[in-house]
Amino acid sequence: MSQGRENATGAGTSAHDPRAPDADVYPPADVYLHVTPPPEASTLTRFEIWTTRIPHNYVTPFCGAAAGVASGIVTCPLDVIKTKLQAQGGFVRRGGKMVEPSNLYRGMIGTGRMIWREEGVRGLYRGLGPMLMGYLPTWAVYLTVYDRSREFYYDKTDNWWLARGYASVTAGACSTIVTNPIWVIKTRLMSQRVVGNGSDGYAAPWHYRNTLDAARKMYLNEGLRSFYSGLTPALLGLTHVAIQFPLYEYLKMAFTGYGIGEHPEGGSSHWIGISLATFLSKVCASTMTYPHEVLRTRLQTQQRAEPAPSPEEISFRGGLHHPEDCGRSGPSSSDGMPNRPRYQGVLRTCKTILQEEGWRAFYSGIGTNLVRAVPAAMTTMLTYEYLRKSIQRVQHEGEKKLTSIETGEGDVL
Repeated sequence: MSQGRENATGAGTSAHDPRAPDADVYPPADVYLHVTPPPEASTLTRFEIWTTRIPHNYVTPFCGAAAGVASGIVTCPLDVIKTKLQAQGGFVRRGGKMVEPSNLYRGMIGTGRMIWREEGVRGLYRGLGPMLMGYLPTWAVYLTVYDRSREFYYDKTDNWWLARGYASVTAGACSTIVTNPIWVIKTRLMSQRVVGNGSDGYAAPWHYRNTLDAARKMYLNEGLRSFYSGLTPALLGLTHVAIQFPLYEYLKMAFTGYGIGEHPEGGSSHWIGISLATFLSKVCASTMTYPHEVLRTRLQTQQRAEPAPSPEEISFRGGLHHPEDCGRSGPSSSDGMPNRPRYQGVLRTCKTILQEEGWRAFYSGIGTNLVRAVPAAMTTMLTYEYLRKSIQRVQHEGEKKLTSIETGEGDVL
């Protein structure tokens, strides 16, 4: 039996050594390459032995990607509702009064009913494709970078909290930059409405049939930069993971005695403790950092060029008054007012939202976000931890059988 794996999963290691090194304790993938199962071995035995040859570096991204997919499927309807609530204020006409039309989204239940009435089940899963495409690399990249970098930062800082915080920010930056184009497409698809043409000022001025159609139209009409709309507030949102993951790991160690991705080789993994750690860390992080999500959504859901034919030029009408534009030539709407993006940069976007809609707009949809984010986080982390435990258990059985083959003791069938 591998002494290294015992050290990685023993309670004493994680509970008393905050570094909890688990990235380098697994046996090298080629340790058992010279050992083969006997011809009469069962399929399960062969599979267990095969898993011992999988490098540890492959396990984390696989578990992260699978966890992201599970989370996306479970929480997609709530994400659609949240996105529509966040985005609708950004489509109001310039100079128009802040009226409350009958088709304005109101609250989580009211929004869900309206989507169901107008678009059916399909509307609740609008954007699922790019969401799954985004979650696959997001969590694979994030958890892999976090897993590998936390020990590097601990060696540099000799501080558990700083090391986890730096690792969270590094992992978040890598995954955000890689996947931002996918999330822009997802947000565009979720924020559009099938019913209505946007004349009431609360609907998106575009219509995309699917993910590929959205990517094609965005590139042709708005250019490459449109795929990185909202990148700045998304990067500001790294404060979210800088709070969530160190707090999750700390709480999990407090409740169960094991670090992230670590489990006992026998007995319970304390799933209630893992769930509680996930719940508390997610609620704290989401509540503290929610306004950046509204900023990101507003920037992602405005067009960067003259929009497709729309009598209201919705995306380019509004925001703060710009007297300096008087007499300026350029694209304009039917009443002669220049078309310009309402939101320009993080600071100006904050000022625009604050003046037009008040501070409450920064927390628009937070209830829905918490209802969505907490189950999403719990689905993600429970799936990730379960897969890590399952793979660890299968590899453990494979190692025992390989040891039996080498020593000639025991039954490996």
